[in-house]
Parts: sequence; structure tokens; C-alpha cells
Amino acid sequence: MSAIEVVTLGEALVALVAREVGPLASVGTFEPHVAGAEANVAVGLARLGHATAFIGRVGDDGFGTAIRRHLRGEGVDVSMLTTDPGAPTGVLVRERREFGAAEVTYLRGGSAGSRLRPEDVASAYASRTLKGARWLHVTGITPALSEHARAAVERAVELATGAGMTISLDLNLRRKLWSDDEAAPVLRSLAARAGVVFASPDEAAAVTGADAGDTAALATALLEMGPAIAVLKLGSEGALAWGHGEAPVHRAAVPVAHAVDPVGAGDAFCAGFIAARLEGGDLAWAVEIGAICGAAVVAVMGDQAGLPDREELERLLTDGPATDVLR
Repeated sequence: MSAIEVVTLGEALVALVAREVGPLASVGTFEPHVAGAEANVAVGLARLGHATAFIGRVGDDGFGTAIRRHLRGEGVDVSMLTTDPGAPTGVLVRERREFGAAEVTYLRGGSAGSRLRPEDVASAYASRTLKGARWLHVTGITPALSEHARAAVERAVELATGAGMTISLDLNLRRKLWSDDEAAPVLRSLAARAGVVFASPDEAAAVTGADAGDTAALATALLEMGPAIAVLKLGSEGALAWGHGEAPVHRAAVPVAHAVDPVGAGDAFCAGFIAARLEGGDLAWAVEIGAICGAAVVAVMGDQAGLPDREELERLLTDGPATDVLR
């Protein structure tokens, strides 16, 4: 296997997604998908040809086995994915809606993923597997899971900084896990040590105190926390990236004729952006690749199914889509 380029860590879950449209109370059947923000980014990067390792824990159960098999099958290094016999694999249940936000129920309290510890990270970095890795990607979800998981993220950032790795942080504020007041100081501390920070306007406002409706103020406030690059993911309005000493870059969203499932699009954007930067792309090119990857995921059900591989990405860049799903 190629030398690891990107390391990420967090909780990989099984998502049980409703097969039919309607409220959760009336759904009869569900389809399983592997999910979790950091796992989504790892798979996205692996499909684009970048060697990626995932650090985490799953339960000693069928869902844990499914996650391990899936990530390994996608080319993600899972040698540092620990099987924890003392806790179950996390699960989320999600309905499908054609109008309004879909309800999501998490069954992750006391999960194996929440038991991630600094020792797990230290052991991974001590192994030869991660020697020479170039990039660490973390999110604001993992530090919200437990004190141990928060310490694990802190340890990963500390070790990556010492190794001279680029660090990216996706704020990914999950208010079902912690409040804005709890999250803000933790995320500000992580952002201060990151090279790239991704955020939605709402997340950026919660962490910086800037006006959620003023994208320039939000980007400026994020940069003032310490990162070299701030990226605002604007959903249907595209993305805006600012770097110190660089002109801001705005990329309109790639139109999708029929948006099937928006969940996971932000993670796909991060994967595309990171891949482009690893390959020497400038800020505009990284935003372009991120936007295309995000749109590809929106057009397919599930967090990871639509993540493009290298061949599909090249086709979308050169010839455009082969169907009317992406225009």
C-alpha cells in the first residue's frame, strides 16, 4: 500500500436510512450505510487516489465488522481502527423528506467511537504506518462525544503539529451533542492550530461571534483565530474561500437537477478540497474540486455512494456529466 498521506479520526457509524419518504414514525424499512463525517472524508480521499488512514473504535458486533470491511474495501487503512468489546458501534436512524429537514435519531450514547482515547492516537502515530503523513483532518463532532474523545483530538493535533503536517478542521457543530457555549472555546482552540478551517455561516457565527449574514466578516473572523485559510460552505450558494494575502474565491454551487440526499455533501467538499491542495492546486482549484465532489454526493442516496473516483472526477471536469443529474 502507498505511504499514508492523510490521517483522520472520529466515530464511524452505521446509518439506517429510510427506504421510503415520510416521517420516521411511519417508515417500515431502512437501508444501512456507513457514515460519520471523518469516515466520509477518508473514503472520499481514497477514491481520489490519496492514501488515507482512519483512527477510531467500533464495537465487537456486526455493525463494527461492516464498517471495517467497508472502509478497507474503499482502500482506507484500518489498521488503527480498534475493536472495542466493551461498547456497541454507534448507529443513527434517518428519515427521508422531500420537504423540510429530515429527522435524525442518534443511538450513540456510550458507543465504542465515543471511547476513543489519546493513547489510541499516540499508538497510531508511534507506528511506522503514519510516518511521513502530510495532512490531519479533524472535525468538531469527535470532541463533543466525550472527554476522552476530546483529549484524543487534542493529542492528534499536538502530534500532527510536531510532525509538520497540515491540519484541517471542519467545525461541524452538532447541537444535539453540546451547546454553542460549550463548543465555541474548544473549536476556537482547535482552529487556532489548524491550517484550514471549514464552516457553514451558522457554525462560523457561533464560534466567532460575527454576523451570520456577513460572509466577509465571518471569513475574516475565522482567519483572525489563526488558520491560513478559511472556507465557508454556503450550501446552494456554493462556497467562499479566503487565504491570508490572497483574494477571496467564490464558487457557485454546481446545479443538481434532482437533489436526492444532501447529507454528506459537506464532507465530500472537504475531501475534494484536501485532495486538490495535496496535489498542489491553488485555492480556486481546490474550491472547484470540492464543489464538484459535493454536488456528486447530493445526487445519490447515502453519505458516501456518490463520492467520485478519479476517473469520474476527470470526466466531470472535462466532458461534463454523462446524465442529467449533474449539469
